[in-house]
Amino acid sequence: MGDLEIRPAVADDLPAIVGMLADDPLGAARESPDDLTPYVTAFERLADDPNQHLVVAVREGRVVGTLQLTIIPGLSRKGSTRSIIEGVRVHADERGSGLGTRFIEWAVEESRRQNCQLVQLTSDATRTDAHRFYERLGFSASHVGFKLQL
Repeated sequence: MGDLEIRPAVADDLPAIVGMLADDPLGAARESPDDLTPYVTAFERLADDPNQHLVVAVREGRVVGTLQLTIIPGLSRKGSTRSIIEGVRVHADERGSGLGTRFIEWAVEESRRQNCQLVQLTSDATRTDAHRFYERLGFSASHVGFKLQL
């Protein structure tokens, strides 16, 4: 893993990021790698928000993973700050290499550095392998998540 760099994403990373977002059965139905326009707009919003950390993992000059870490100040839990890990993707060629573990460890450490008291994430109910992965890393399935499509 010594040849792996985790760094903030830049606009030039968008084709690789969107390609990974689309490279699974769920993402294939909801992503559009042929039109990056909405992703450029979203990237600009993320880049302007200091509480958003879109990062990529790079190996040998190639983007091989991505995730978004969001820092959320709050009042509950005695004014605790929490983080949310979203959009975790590892390139198909890198799955099983330990990159996912390294990526989540990075997000947890960055959350500590940002003085968060809690790290949260959601995973689609159909992603049973991902659920086992997160539990192995110490996360617990303590809540039921709900979404409302707008």
